[in-house]
Amino acid sequence: MPSDPALNPLGATGLPPAGTVAVATASEFDTTKARKQSTLVLRRFFRHRLAVAALVVFLLICAIGFLGPLFWTVSVEDTSSRGYLPPSAAHPLGTIQTGKDMLAQLIIGTRLSVQIALVVAIGSTLVGVLLGALAGYLRGAVDSTISRFVDLMLIIPQIAVAAILVRALSGSWYTVAFILAAFGWMTIARITRGETLSLAQREFVEAARAAGAKTRWIIFRHLVPNMIGTITVNTTLAVASAVLSEAALSFIGLGVQPPDTSLGLIINENYSQITNRPWLFWGPFVIIVLLSLAVNFIGDGLRDAFDPRQTKVRA
Repeated sequence: MPSDPALNPLGATGLPPAGTVAVATASEFDTTKARKQSTLVLRRFFRHRLAVAALVVFLLICAIGFLGPLFWTVSVEDTSSRGYLPPSAAHPLGTIQTGKDMLAQLIIGTRLSVQIALVVAIGSTLVGVLLGALAGYLRGAVDSTISRFVDLMLIIPQIAVAAILVRALSGSWYTVAFILAAFGWMTIARITRGETLSLAQREFVEAARAAGAKTRWIIFRHLVPNMIGTITVNTTLAVASAVLSEAALSFIGLGVQPPDTSLGLIINENYSQITNRPWLFWGPFVIIVLLSLAVNFIGDGLRDAFDPRQTKVRA
């Protein structure tokens, strides 16, 4: 006898009806449960052990600079102690020539060096991404003008010109940061231009252009979000470069000036004590090295996390 379809959902053939298959497939592969790209990136990054260790080191250094004054309350301007005191309970890293506490100097110097590096990285990234995206998308005369300007900026001896400008203006930390940012955007602009030239030929950009979207909308809603991986990695590398550039300027006395201080300036003031009082030199030197290495390893981890072709770390 033929079976009743109401009682036998599989039908006479033993197979589920076509409509039932479609419903089951849709419920089984629910697109709302798909992992977001950000989740995949984070999982890849946190499986990169060296990058995670570098992130911990970077956060510890930032904690020293920004939270240190809450726990070490000795004023950085206190000169009541004798100069060049050895390390003790009152002064764990001794004092410098003027009697100021070395630990207090190191805390403030770390904070200002990190602030300078972050301002330089953010500023140079904003300028570089904007000019690079404009050059790659608009092409023609705009591309030629921006590209020639980038070439001109790249042949300028940046450290020398930055030193002259800092000496002519002021040695405050924000002046140093803005001057370094003004000479640090060219590499990011070139990379962004190349990415934009490739993305501008994709279907979603052509569709947006055909729909009448303005240039500003296409750049900031379609192009820049698809370059976020490249932008993020280059921003981290800009932080490391800014740390070393600021330290170099301050070490030769043409960077941050008192009453502000930085790690490079602390080394400049105490490098002559490297044999007699080595802790005055090696303290800021080690922090600069750790800061630069940590940011570079974080950049490596982000590069591997954002690269869909990477094979070392799989989510």
